[in-house]
Amino acid sequence: MAVGVFDSGLGGLTVHQALVRRLPDVPFVYYGDNAHAPYGTRTADDIFALTCAGVERLWAEGCDLVILACNTASAAALRRMQETWVPADKRVLGVFVPLIEALTERQWGDNSPPREVDVKHVALFATPATVSSRAFQRELAFRAIGVDVEAQPCGGVVDAIEAGDEMLAEALVRSHVEALKRRMPHPQAAILGCTHYPLLEKVFAEALGPGVKVYSQANLVAESLADYLTRRPGFVGPGREAKFLTTGDARAVSDRATQFLRQRITFEAA
Repeated sequence: MAVGVFDSGLGGLTVHQALVRRLPDVPFVYYGDNAHAPYGTRTADDIFALTCAGVERLWAEGCDLVILACNTASAAALRRMQETWVPADKRVLGVFVPLIEALTERQWGDNSPPREVDVKHVALFATPATVSSRAFQRELAFRAIGVDVEAQPCGGVVDAIEAGDEMLAEALVRSHVEALKRRMPHPQAAILGCTHYPLLEKVFAEALGPGVKVYSQANLVAESLADYLTRRPGFVGPGREAKFLTTGDARAVSDRATQFLRQRITFEAA
């Protein structure tokens, strides 16, 4: 009954934590491709190939359903994977859908024409690859009109998190928020469009100031998966063991994960 959680590195652990809290009886297998992180500056073909390799490893662990807890992979690879690569007896889901459902207050299956929503000015913080894909804006446009999205590519933040340099990561976040606010001084909402960023959610919120609603994906994804498994229980795979896998140095990755999550996480080699 295992479910896979894929990320380019440590960021997806924020989603993993929320999933475990929401679905405590489901064993989750986490795969971090730390050896190739970050994905945010890679080409779409590279991201596709690396993501497919990670998903195949999770299938081998008995996870018929895999969550791409990585916005870059969701933006640059998911649609291609679903259309050309994922077999009929498997499922690969991304993290954009629950976020857009929350922002627009309409379910994904609602195919009525786009309509106006309360939030008009949205700040999107994401990796360069996610920003350049415009996947968030494209999906949002199917459901809402009149929303101004200002996107800020947050170069260096994922690298700093993966390296365990909290001071640098916090400084970069403040710099990126300042850069965005020069173009959009008064955003109503802010999207943390990378699953690494909730590790620094307080820093984003402080830099944005009061009155800006910050949307972080972890809990939204957890609720969405719980609903999905209720409707499609057949996609819970045969795996039984929860574990953390990494393509990087297992000891170093474990230490960095423990540092940021403030709890002991032990990875093993993928």
